[in-house]
Amino acid sequence: MFLRNSYIGRFSLFVALFYLCITFTGCAVVKVSLVSNVDYMSLRRSDILTTGELSVYTAAALQVFDIDKNQCGESGDFCREVLMNNIGLDAEDRLSALAELWMQKALSMDIEPVSGGQVETIINAYLETARYAYAYLFLTERLLDERALENRQTQVLDYYNFAVQKTLTTLFKYYQEMSQLKVDLEQGAHLQSGPWNITIKAEELRLADKRQLPDDLIPASLLSFSGLRNQYHRDGLGAELVAVTSERVVSARSAKIPYSETPFPAVTTIISFPGKSLEEVLATHDAVIKGYDPYSRVSIKLAGKEIPLSANFTAAYGLWLARSGFAAQSLLTLIGKGDVLEKPRIYLMQPYNPNHHIAIMLHGLASSPEAWVNLANEILGDETLRQNFQIWQIYYPTNAPIALNNHEIRKAIEQTLACFDPEGTTRSSRDILLIGHSMGGMLSRLMVSSSGDRLWDAFLEKFPLEGKRLERVREKLGPYMYFQPLPQVSRAIFIAAPHRGTPVAEIALVRWLADFVTVPLDRFKEIAQLLVDPKSVGPVSLIRPLNSIDNLSSHDHFVQLTADLPISSRVRYHSIIGNRNPRLPLKDSSDGVVPYSSAHLQGADSELVVSSGHSVQETPQAIIEIRRIMHLHLKELGIGTADESIAGW
Repeated sequence: MFLRNSYIGRFSLFVALFYLCITFTGCAVVKVSLVSNVDYMSLRRSDILTTGELSVYTAAALQVFDIDKNQCGESGDFCREVLMNNIGLDAEDRLSALAELWMQKALSMDIEPVSGGQVETIINAYLETARYAYAYLFLTERLLDERALENRQTQVLDYYNFAVQKTLTTLFKYYQEMSQLKVDLEQGAHLQSGPWNITIKAEELRLADKRQLPDDLIPASLLSFSGLRNQYHRDGLGAELVAVTSERVVSARSAKIPYSETPFPAVTTIISFPGKSLEEVLATHDAVIKGYDPYSRVSIKLAGKEIPLSANFTAAYGLWLARSGFAAQSLLTLIGKGDVLEKPRIYLMQPYNPNHHIAIMLHGLASSPEAWVNLANEILGDETLRQNFQIWQIYYPTNAPIALNNHEIRKAIEQTLACFDPEGTTRSSRDILLIGHSMGGMLSRLMVSSSGDRLWDAFLEKFPLEGKRLERVREKLGPYMYFQPLPQVSRAIFIAAPHRGTPVAEIALVRWLADFVTVPLDRFKEIAQLLVDPKSVGPVSLIRPLNSIDNLSSHDHFVQLTADLPISSRVRYHSIIGNRNPRLPLKDSSDGVVPYSSAHLQGADSELVVSSGHSVQETPQAIIEIRRIMHLHLKELGIGTADESIAGW
């Protein structure tokens, strides 16, 4: 009985103490439960940009002042004011929370349609976001690298980059519609938006045709592409944009000049706020927007620190291809219909850089630069190659005979180099790499070969001319009959190239289709007249010999004469060959269009045979091999890794 009463007494005492605890002292009752993997990641990564809800970090900062994060939707001004005016948080927590709260306000207003009166308010909210994010990143006690592994820094960096993107695109659209945006890329521009004095500078940025302003600015984050295996991006500071300066890539007037700078250059922009201290930056209403070429700039100095520059290397290239019209243009050019390209044209994939070597790509018959879609993108995605090479793609009329294209492509290369490097002294004008597929491979080989007198002697055998007629014909045809290796080229890659022709060109159906191929005969009209023997019964027709498909036949006279022309001893060359049926002996194999015996070249530094059809340049094996050769090219030139190379001007 005593023990029972003792137990009851102790239990009563415990109940009484528990009552006193929860009633008068506020003792907390803590419970624990397990969090799922999904919830774990959601708690750590979710924020205003990803879910539309404030992050756990901002929620914790608000909770210090007894504010629930859900209160800040309608009472955002109150939440921001509390955080700004109280000292109960350290600088990092306060600044990062304010950046997210300002982003919340900006997103809540930035909903189409936006009236003119709202624009300045929206811009102000994004600039405040960028300002507090900037202060967190660069003006707090801990340095960037000390927080490198923290999720919160990644989130704040995203707030900054997104705010920069929205600030610039909103400003551009608004002032463009008002016809008030006047910018000199070298001198800059000054704009007023609400309380903000905004300076725009882009002295390092180069737009096509010496343009000062693009027609549009498209955020790279809004672009999605099909047909590209990968999209390449470099993490860092800044908003990734594409500056649009043209709606169309190809037109008949394109032939007036031999080259075209990319009408869709990649641009990375940042915003800085003048001031050496946190207090000065938070007090200023001055903002400086700067635009950079991410191909030439790997990093920038900001707030006394070297900061990696963000970049998207696929968006601009993908947009260029998507708006090119190459697919239809290549076929129309072959039959001489539509707004055709009559002469070769060189397309620079990035703004010209004198310190980057040039890789020139030549497509095949009835094709276009679209043949290089994944190869070019993979090169742009390789850090070392991207910092040491610039890609030039040549689009040429594949209806024209090989002799004509050989001459005019050479001329286009020489003229383009002369435009950008008149003295021929920069790195870009030396040790050029040629990459040619199919008929482009044939042309690439001719550009590193010597004709000697072989073509001219064979011509005289067929047309025994004398006197003034001979002189005039030699004057007109000489440039097509005589050629030397391009002195700027030191390496070439031939891909599925029919150096000795292809039997496909002799198939009856192909011969029938060849009749529909038109050629630029106007340039040969005078020559045709000179070749007609006045004593002969009928004129000599040049139509068939000038057909590009004829030039691909193994029986074509030009192909037979040029198949064994000597390649320059200065040029290292490589072959990549497709084999559609690996079970056959190599000597009897073919890619379905070009036999191995035609694509094989003696003396090549390397030869790779890939199990593939004729479009072997699109296979991962071929792309890896081309990248290997490009790295080898740099190594033999004494150029090391990307860190050791010259990336800028």
